[in-house]
Amino acid sequence: MAAPMQHEDLLKLKNFIDFVNANPTVLNMKQLEFVKDFIEKFGGKVPEGEFKMPDAAAGGKCPFGGDAKAKPAPPTADEPQATPESDSSDEEASLSEPESDVELDMEGVIAADTDAAQPMGDSSKEPTEDEMDKAGDFRSQAAAAYSEQKFDEAIEFYTKAIELNPGNALFYAKRGQAFLKLKKPNACIRDCDKALELNCDSAAAYKFRGRANRLLGQFQEAAKDLRQACKLDFDEEADEWLREVTPNAKKIEQHRIKQERKQAERKIKERERAQRKARRQQAKQNAANAKAGGAGAGAGPGGFPGGFPGGFPGGFPGGFPGAGAGGGGMPAGFNMADLMSKMKDPEVAAAMQDILANPANISKYVSNPKVFNLLKNFFPGGFPGGADPTAGFDVDPESFKEPTSNTNEPKSKKDADFVDDGLD
Repeated sequence: MAAPMQHEDLLKLKNFIDFVNANPTVLNMKQLEFVKDFIEKFGGKVPEGEFKMPDAAAGGKCPFGGDAKAKPAPPTADEPQATPESDSSDEEASLSEPESDVELDMEGVIAADTDAAQPMGDSSKEPTEDEMDKAGDFRSQAAAAYSEQKFDEAIEFYTKAIELNPGNALFYAKRGQAFLKLKKPNACIRDCDKALELNCDSAAAYKFRGRANRLLGQFQEAAKDLRQACKLDFDEEADEWLREVTPNAKKIEQHRIKQERKQAERKIKERERAQRKARRQQAKQNAANAKAGGAGAGAGPGGFPGGFPGGFPGGFPGGFPGAGAGGGGMPAGFNMADLMSKMKDPEVAAAMQDILANPANISKYVSNPKVFNLLKNFFPGGFPGGADPTAGFDVDPESFKEPTSNTNEPKSKKDADFVDDGLD
């Protein structure tokens, strides 16, 4: 049987005992008074004196390994630092630890009987009054044989009574009692099951089935049946049997609860480990994406499939103004980062693709400040074919700004060129 401690705890305990052997006065410390009491309780004697931690030079050791005053050594090549992968391996090892066995008192447990099933009668039979009377006579003969400890004979009489009156639950329970005396717990359980099928409140059936389960070492089932028997009809013998199986039944129940808790903790740790693994993979993916995005920043901003036509910059059909057709220059003050930021807007990107496909489509976006201002600011005279994309559209981009004045103010008067001079 495995010790009820983790291997690491046992190593710590061994190191502590070794330290105490070399420095017994350490047990005079207030914090270790409980250990001193434990030793003296069993006749041991702790030397008097005040404990002083020995120097490392004199061979002093820390109770849990290492020099008393030594600093922890850095990891060497043979002792690599812990990594997420090694941590997960340790967790997997701890999760796969075998379940401990519970110690039970198995005295009185016997081998299970393997006899063929006994006759159970015809459950559909409706006995006549004469058959019921004869069944009662067989029951009386069975009881007499049982009292004389002729258990095989008692079983035969109970079987005859059952064949005549198969609906009597007590016949099955009493035959089960006789099987119990012959150390045939499985046969007893079969009879008691049948009795409870006919009468779910049969205290005798619960009592004898509980005892049969106890003989088979099924302590929890035994305790449950015997408890129910005492509840239905208290019996001193059933109560004694119940007290006999209760310690083992409690141990099994506590062990079951412990294992269920371990299983729940194991599932939580597995879920946390899977989440950590997923986060690490996501972090790696994010880093790879960021690296790839930095390397190819000019390959197609704002979602342009394949980038700007002509391999922008300098590749618009016709080029930038002043650069000549297909020239490689940029307009003065051109800000690539700002352009890329604006091109991330799906609406702007779609509009630019539409205009690049057909420059005449710019008329559809004259009233769209995001698109029109982009054309004015970034392509003031060279797009595509060298033409100003906003030429012919007398629109001031400032007119797209949000009004700052109160919307309830009266509209401004017309310009002087449009004032009626009254000469008509």
